[in-house]
Amino acid sequence: MNTKATTTRWQWAAGLALLTLAGALHALPSSDADADIDVRVEKRGPLIVVDVDFMVRATAIEAWSVMTDYDNMANFISNLQASTIIGRDGNVVSVMQRGKASRGPLTFTFENVREIVLTPYREIRSRLISGDLEASEFTTRVVDHGASAQIINHGEFIPKVWVPPIIGPAVIQAETRKQFQELRMEILRRKAS
Repeated sequence: MNTKATTTRWQWAAGLALLTLAGALHALPSSDADADIDVRVEKRGPLIVVDVDFMVRATAIEAWSVMTDYDNMANFISNLQASTIIGRDGNVVSVMQRGKASRGPLTFTFENVREIVLTPYREIRSRLISGDLEASEFTTRVVDHGASAQIINHGEFIPKVWVPPIIGPAVIQAETRKQFQELRMEILRRKAS
């Protein structure tokens, strides 16, 4: 038995347990309006599946302009320290993002480069080129409802570290909800200004 790997696995599990307990206090929606952000996270072996669905009182174009503002994303998504477009070929962009997620005393850093295919005002497809995950693919659809837009996000990724069942998905769910709350707040802020 590999004692070092077992110790690392238990440290990761204990860290996620503490992160979840600390996150439970911070994961509550910031307002009643945020309670309708439906986030589901499921662990299937090493694969993590994330689904998000919510409405925003903005047009599809208004939502799109914020969702694709990669060069400024670190200004309104709190766990991003840097977000930069590093390449563009028509509707295909390469984006580098670096950041950290924190709950209580624990901090996890990440860095990745993604290839993003844009189908204006309707769909964003993203796949990992390099970074802190084994693999990652996400599709975000923007459904136009006139004065409002529905954002539907589906993603699947495989972390390079073991994620314990129950605790791991709970932490991922809290962080995902927080990111989409911040995204929606920025869409509404820009709409109002």
